[in-house]
Amino acid sequence: MPSETVLPDRTDSGTPAETPLRLVGIHKSFGGVVAIKNFDLDVKAGEIVALVGDNGAGKSTLIKIISGLYQPTEGEIWLNGQEANFRDASDARAKGVEVVYQDLALVVDQPVYMNMFLGRELTTGPLKILDRKRMATETQQLVDALDVRIPSAKATLSDLSGGQRQGVAICRATHWASSLVLLDEPTAALGVAETAKVEELILKLKARGAAILIVSHNMDQVFRIADRVSVLRRGTQVATRSLADTTHNELVAMITGLAS
Repeated sequence: MPSETVLPDRTDSGTPAETPLRLVGIHKSFGGVVAIKNFDLDVKAGEIVALVGDNGAGKSTLIKIISGLYQPTEGEIWLNGQEANFRDASDARAKGVEVVYQDLALVVDQPVYMNMFLGRELTTGPLKILDRKRMATETQQLVDALDVRIPSAKATLSDLSGGQRQGVAICRATHWASSLVLLDEPTAALGVAETAKVEELILKLKARGAAILIVSHNMDQVFRIADRVSVLRRGTQVATRSLADTTHNELVAMITGLAS
């Protein structure tokens, strides 16, 4: 049987039993340089939170902390109600944290299904032969479920468009994430039409109950797909707002430091 994305349990009222991601007092210093200062955030199941700020604001540093590439100097990371202390990125992945980076981290000369199971290949028999049939079947089921329109799970990645490759990367994160998907500028290199397709896929993840934290420089995109937004400026958390309670101009003012 194919494995399925595991999403958080819910109460009868539809409220998540635990918050998939909670950051408490996150601080990160590199020597004498403070990159992140006292950052707090909850991301709920079935919610998209956008992380915005100018270049050098600390967005990517925060994503690397959540994904285990960096350890916070101070503060706590909680996943589904349990405190998490990651040794490295593989430890974070083992605990259900998946990241989609702008550069995708895909192998273009391999088929889609091999990219889906990259580093986690399924094998069969005593000789541990690659179980290509099972990997292809599970991959096809997932891309069909999320309506990622590719020719086949057996298609070579180099034959796909940028938007299709991004869709594969998001599918891979969905397949392995327990409840949390991190997206670091997932549409920065895409055109308008492909960006729209990727945003549609992100909204489908939300509808399936995933908690999503997305880094984006595209303010129009933030207002299209996010429920809340958290603003970073020079490593300091300026504000966290519901998109319904702010405006484009107010958001830009907070990013640039012109807010009153």
